[in-house]
Amino acid sequence: MNITKPYLLFLGDADDTLAVKTATGLYQWCAPDCVGQLRLPSCVPILDLPELTLEQARDHGAKTLVIGVVNRGGIIPDSWLEVLNQAVALELDIASGLHTHLSNIPSLRDSFARNNAQLLEIRHPQGPFPVATGQRRSGQRLLTVGTDCSVGKMYASLALHRALLKQGVATDFRATGQTGILIAGGGVAIDAVVADFISGAAETLSPSSAEGHWDIIEGQGSLFHPSYAGVSLGLLHGSQPDWLVLCHEPLRQHMRGLPKQSLPTITTCMTMTLQAAQLVNPGVQWAGCAINTQAMDPPQAKTYLGELSDELQLPCVDPLRDGVSSIIRRLPLASIQ
Repeated sequence: MNITKPYLLFLGDADDTLAVKTATGLYQWCAPDCVGQLRLPSCVPILDLPELTLEQARDHGAKTLVIGVVNRGGIIPDSWLEVLNQAVALELDIASGLHTHLSNIPSLRDSFARNNAQLLEIRHPQGPFPVATGQRRSGQRLLTVGTDCSVGKMYASLALHRALLKQGVATDFRATGQTGILIAGGGVAIDAVVADFISGAAETLSPSSAEGHWDIIEGQGSLFHPSYAGVSLGLLHGSQPDWLVLCHEPLRQHMRGLPKQSLPTITTCMTMTLQAAQLVNPGVQWAGCAINTQAMDPPQAKTYLGELSDELQLPCVDPLRDGVSSIIRRLPLASIQ
């Protein structure tokens, strides 16, 4: 899939920051490729980017309108269609990571037929994928997992990948979600794979490699989230990780999108995740915890991370505030470089 940059980020009519995590992730990790943002009047979140109309964005060189919203169910509301049709009329490509196929919407399908623009369905896996075998593969693999959805698994994975690159380690970031795919330029939208083939897709995404090579695999969902645990487990088994990093947001009161569902404790999550991972790799270990402390002030975050590190006897850091060097030091790099 050839996704042409630069991007105009479409935030739609999102009502909270987590709903625009695709746009936020692109801004955080490839801001030079983003010319601006387009928001509908009722949109609440805002990025530190110019607010542009479609015409202005085109004049600034934008090639692709990226739908930067991740809503529950991955739907395209009618309130977006006017903007999307206008973008196609201006010959902007549209990149969508939502479950709804834009090509199934009659007005958009007709617009694409009339204009020189591409429809890029990121959540349309380029299979077929095999059934997983569970056989051991060469190389080193690290998978990020979470106590919930949207707690920073992609951010932690990208931070670890970049830190390894800076140390001269052969490494690849293996994207499994729409934002990661837009950043990396490739990957598999693992939550759109038919259930029987999720683990097989994960095996395909991270094949055998040299012993000194590291795959940093972007986690999805949580084993404890009733809506998405199946995807999380399939990815865990197919990734066959040697190392795990737990991602968590301390002040979250309930599971994302489920007000009556509480989060597991960190120790419960770590124990059960390790047991599930040991099915395909008995030697899997914890490398540390990546904690999203964005909602904490710096002293509060420092205290929390220090206490958690003491309790778990593992490095616990906020990847954006602190970096991930203490987690990297846990990995057996020297012996395999």
